[in-house]
Formats: sequence, structure tokens, C-alpha cells
Amino acid sequence: MHLGAWLPAFAIAWSLLSDDLTANPIQALEQRTGKAALVLLVLSLACTPAHFLTGYRPILKLRRPLGLYALLYAGLHFSIFVGVDYAFDLGLIWADVHNKAFILVGLTAGILLLALGATSFPWAMRRLGKNWKRLHRLIYPAGLLVVLHYAWSKKGDVFGLRGDILQPLLFAGLVTLLLLVRVPAIKRWILRMRQARVGNPTSTSSP
Repeated sequence: MHLGAWLPAFAIAWSLLSDDLTANPIQALEQRTGKAALVLLVLSLACTPAHFLTGYRPILKLRRPLGLYALLYAGLHFSIFVGVDYAFDLGLIWADVHNKAFILVGLTAGILLLALGATSFPWAMRRLGKNWKRLHRLIYPAGLLVVLHYAWSKKGDVFGLRGDILQPLLFAGLVTLLLLVRVPAIKRWILRMRQARVGNPTSTSSP
């Protein structure tokens, strides 16, 4: 998991060293770090459904590191956007927020991910108590906002599925599916099906 999470960074570093970042290297860096953040976030969201689909509990240990890696790439994405693309010109960024709504959506998603990352440690769990689980349910709207940011930043015809919009739509469908299987009624049905298949007691304790 750790090796896979670092592969996008290694690939980006190699592209930088070999001067192979297309004719628009800043845009390429933004897109590649943003895509890595999205993929890792989706993998983090997939851990709990994978657990109650398979009963393999160790996979739950991957949720936190995958989420933190997603935050790392999101931070790189944001830093390139603010520091390289806009040269820390906050006035220009603020002006573009009104014309490019995907910037505001991405910023909102980034703030949510930052809050989740900052409170993902044991001391935060102890300090927040029952509120910790409520806070970390923000991962669901954060996932949807990241997908919306990705889709909105692409140029294409959503209804004609032209341009680069098809891939964001596939990600949106995947995230929606991962959230739907968390609905209590659907989750109970999946667990009953798994129990009937393996003939063993199942746990419903996963958040």
C-alpha cells in the first residue's frame, strides 16, 4: 500500500527530471497530483465496504494511511495551484473563484480533508469522544466534492460524453456506489448474503 501510494510521486519526479511534463507543465502537475489524491481517497472509502463484503478485517487498517496519502497529494495539488500557477496572488485567486466555481468546490473539499487528517490521530479520538465519528462522516461529502471538483475542472459535454468528462462520471458513479453500500438497510442485506454464503457469524461493527 505504501509503495503504491508513493508511485505517483515517483512518476511525477521522474517526469520533472526528464523534462516530460507536456507543453503545460504546471497544468500537468496540478492534474496529476489531483488525480492521485482522488484515487487514494476512493481507495480509502472502499476499505469499509471491502471489509463487510469479504469479512477481511485487516483491510480496515488501510483507511487512515490511504486517507492521509490522499491529503498529502491534495496538499501538493493546492500548493502548486496557489504557489506556482497563481504565484501567491490571493487577489487573482479570489477574482477567479467567481468565474471558476470548481476552485471554490476544491477549496471546500480540501478544508474538509485537512480537518479529517488533523483529527485522525489517537489523541484526537480521545479528545473528541463520540463527536469523532460524527466529524469523520465528513469524508462522504468530501469525496463527492472532490469528484465534483474534478468533473467541473474538465472541459467536455456531460450529456454527450465528449471531451474528458467520461472519467469523472465514472469516478462519481464509483463514489456514489461506495456511499450507497453504507446505507444501513443495504449493509444489512450484504452482511446477510455474506453470512449465508460462508455460514459464519458476521460483525456489523464497522463504521
